[in-house]
Amino acid sequence: MLPAGAAHRFPGDQPDGTPLTDAAHSAYRVLARKYRPATFADLIGQEAMVRTLRNAFEADRIAHAFVLTGVRGVGKTTTARIVAKGLNCVGPDGQGGVTIEPCGVCGPCVSIAEGRHVDVLEMDAATHTQVEKMRDLLASVPYRPTDVRYKVYIIDEVHMLSTSAFNALLKTLEEPPAHVKFIFATTEIRKVPVTVLSRCQRFEDVAALVRARRDVSLLIEIEQGVRLVKYAPGRIEFEPADGAAPDLAARLGQRLQLWTGVRWGVSVVGSGGAATIAELREAERAGLHARAAAHPMVQAVLAAFPGAEIREVRTADGPEAGPAVLAPAPEAGEDEDDEWDPFDPASEE
Repeated sequence: MLPAGAAHRFPGDQPDGTPLTDAAHSAYRVLARKYRPATFADLIGQEAMVRTLRNAFEADRIAHAFVLTGVRGVGKTTTARIVAKGLNCVGPDGQGGVTIEPCGVCGPCVSIAEGRHVDVLEMDAATHTQVEKMRDLLASVPYRPTDVRYKVYIIDEVHMLSTSAFNALLKTLEEPPAHVKFIFATTEIRKVPVTVLSRCQRFEDVAALVRARRDVSLLIEIEQGVRLVKYAPGRIEFEPADGAAPDLAARLGQRLQLWTGVRWGVSVVGSGGAATIAELREAERAGLHARAAAHPMVQAVLAAFPGAEIREVRTADGPEAGPAVLAPAPEAGEDEDDEWDPFDPASEE
């Protein structure tokens, strides 16, 4: 029995008995969600994929299915959501079209980012492996989207689907309606049937794959010696930078085939290559130094302390300030930490 006038306190209430509001429950978010990239500009090391998508969007030749593959933590599901926003963004004025730079403020962008848009459906294939779940998902394919251009189906860990589920998906994947796009994400590309892969545009994060395999010497050669010219699933063309090893293309193709189980064609061309990863990193670092040196407070400090110099510049706003400057790859021959995580920024400092 409660004393007269006393209110029952439920689990989760504040000390004074006031129920916690939804805002209080959702005030804290883990860092992985708080700083999740919202645009392609926030993604690091995905220049080839962004360039391919930009060309496809501008030419209005958008594939009906995409496969994003790579080791855990490279941002496959995050990239899928950004693609979904780019396909359906209407811009702040509501008049925009398909874009590689979603505005993030229009209705479709906001609802997709919050995971509540009725026409962007996500399914975890590791949980829903049965053919019945796939049939339920595909039942809505013939119907047009409610208020956006495309109905997007994002299937995470697609390699976990059963054989019957893949067979149920195959016919729709062969001849999907014009308003439907599929985006698959997987860490085990070799477990996805070839009949499915052959009907998708495939993106692999080559640099992240090399990092995950801890092939430090090859990673350094890629960052310093590869000027990317063209990237397509299973094929890379690059212009070698000064000092690049003559057999870099052959060794890169052999390693990629060993790690992915798919034959890769890596060829060398004489011109047309973009800047190397190391050059892009150095250009960004130089830009930060130049902006810091131009700041009046920094100039005052340098004037007050003769001989002082700017050694390192870090943005004050952290990940929200834009793409971070990648730390240099460890030198070949250095002792490696057994717990080194290629996707943990703290482990690269």
